Amino acid sequence: MDLIEITGVKSSAEKHMPAIMSIAKCKCPRCRQGNMFVDKNPYHLKHTMQMHETCPVCGQAFNLEVGFYYGSGYSSYAISIAVSVFSFVVYALTVGMSVNDYRFLYWIIINAILLVALQPIIMRVARSMWLALFVSYDSNWRHNKADVPERTNDTQKNNW
Repeated sequence: MDLIEITGVKSSAEKHMPAIMSIAKCKCPRCRQGNMFVDKNPYHLKHTMQMHETCPVCGQAFNLEVGFYYGSGYSSYAISIAVSVFSFVVYALTVGMSVNDYRFLYWIIINAILLVALQPIIMRVARSMWLALFVSYDSNWRHNKADVPERTNDTQKNNW
C-alpha cells in the first residue's frame, strides 16, 4: 500500500533522497531528482558553474532573484573552514604539530593545495546548499506547480 494507493498515485511514503545527500549530489531541493548543473563533472572548468535555468524534472527555477547566489559565498566559506578543520585534525593526529619545526607550515601548504583542488566541488555544493535554504522539499512535486520567481532580470542571467 505504500507504493501505489487506490488512485494510482504514489503515496507520501515514497522514498526520497535525504536533504544532505541531495545537497552533496547537487540535486534540485524541491524534487531531489533533477541535476542543478548542466555538466556533472565539476572539473570541466569551462562549465563548472553552468546551471540549468529550471529543474529538468520538476520545473523548479534555480535563479530565484537577481544576484541570488552571491549569498552562497557564506556557504562556501563555511565548507572551506570545515575542510580546513578536518585536514588540521587529521594532520595533527597522523603527523603531529610542533612550533619547533616546519610541520605547521607544511600543513598550511597542504591545506592550501587541498582547498584549491576542491574549489570547483565546494562552489557547486555551496550553491546547492544556498538554494536548499530557500526551496524546501515537496513530496507532491508531481502535482504541485513550482513557484515562478518574480524578481528576475533576463539581462542579468549568468552574470556572476
